[in-house]
Amino acid sequence: MTTTYSPRPARHAVAPARRRSPAAPVLALCWAGAAGVLALWWQDTGAVVGAADWLIGAGRIAGLLTGYCCALLVGLMARIPLLEQGVGSDRVARWHAMLGRYTVCLLLAHITLILWGYAVQAHTGVVGETTSVVLTYPDMLKGTIGGLLLLTVGAVSVRAVRRRVRYETWYYLHLLTYLALFLAFWHQLALGADFAAHPLVRDLWYALYSAATAAVLWYRVAAPLRLNLRHGLRVAGVVREAPEVVSVIVRGERLPELAARSGQFLRWRFLAPGLWWTATPYSLSAAPRPDLLRITVKAVGGHSAELARLRPGTRIWAEGPYGALTADRRTRQKVLLLAGGVGVTPLRALFESLPARPGDLTLIYRARTADDLALRGELESIAAARQARLHYVLNQPDGRGTRLTAELLRAVVPDVARHDVYLCGPPGMAQASYEALRSAGVPGRHIHHESFEL
Repeated sequence: MTTTYSPRPARHAVAPARRRSPAAPVLALCWAGAAGVLALWWQDTGAVVGAADWLIGAGRIAGLLTGYCCALLVGLMARIPLLEQGVGSDRVARWHAMLGRYTVCLLLAHITLILWGYAVQAHTGVVGETTSVVLTYPDMLKGTIGGLLLLTVGAVSVRAVRRRVRYETWYYLHLLTYLALFLAFWHQLALGADFAAHPLVRDLWYALYSAATAAVLWYRVAAPLRLNLRHGLRVAGVVREAPEVVSVIVRGERLPELAARSGQFLRWRFLAPGLWWTATPYSLSAAPRPDLLRITVKAVGGHSAELARLRPGTRIWAEGPYGALTADRRTRQKVLLLAGGVGVTPLRALFESLPARPGDLTLIYRARTADDLALRGELESIAAARQARLHYVLNQPDGRGTRLTAELLRAVVPDVARHDVYLCGPPGMAQASYEALRSAGVPGRHIHHESFEL
């Protein structure tokens, strides 16, 4: 028996009020913590005299900030729902990448300045002083190993290197961050004069790292374990949608408790040979049902191509839902959904479920040819049922691409500047579309987009 997933278009006309993003308060709290770290150094630092004091003092600042940033890095890796769904997974990922670069730079500065300062103070060479510090200072060997691991993760995460490394290799090396921070934590407490002089500060440092650790254990271990034991996700069927594009229909129990929403994604691990070792983010391509979910995937690599051969009954391990590309971002009555390629998947779900009056909802779908229009029949069915507008932008007959320009957007949607716009597609198309939307008069705050290009 074939499992079908026909559209059930929404018919509501009232747009929900937009929820305020917690991004600004979260950033303010993080900066306040950094200011507190600098205040701690200032309070514990007396007169600075001579080159050695300047070097060691600067190294202490870099070390304290490195330790603080490490705790924040763990928190950003924890996939906390407030951040993943409120701020947006793409923005949190960029915060994590940027903070990682700052942390590596601070760590290098800490190592260089401290060892240089100690060498000047002891009137010895830097190499000899480094050997003495690593081998004789309390917990310094742990700190050295932790620091080297952290630098290794940072080197593999450099964009030029990461492009040449398999995702799975990068991912599992990235997990060494936890070991690195565990080792470095004891080094901080053993040699940090600020912690030895202030038991309260030491307790707060314990609390900071304990909170970050608890978030990881809860949201990345306990919550996924509960989700999968409770919902028992399995493949219900696989449907070919377009050349190299398939939909995977997922069946589960008590799915309304999952609270997944149109526009969101989950990280899917299919427990089948050759697939179980990696978890990949795929957006829901239809509004969630009480017993069914669906994703639609284009074969862009070995892993995604294998999904076409999944068998019904295959067990799935999932994490989520994540993402903030939902109805909560909407502030205007009229909405334009702008999709490119397989980026149509989350927008197809929104096309089905976003509250809208007849004529207030438009979907523009950019693809190379008519054969590449995934889910075309469903989109046309939804458009007819909701009295929504659907417009395809295809390559020209000679194969040349058709650019999404401000003029084209105004031709299709004359009042585009008065729309909220949801944008999803390949990085190049998304960037060009964003620029065209801005040229067409759409304010940046009304263009909603999630991207994972770091």
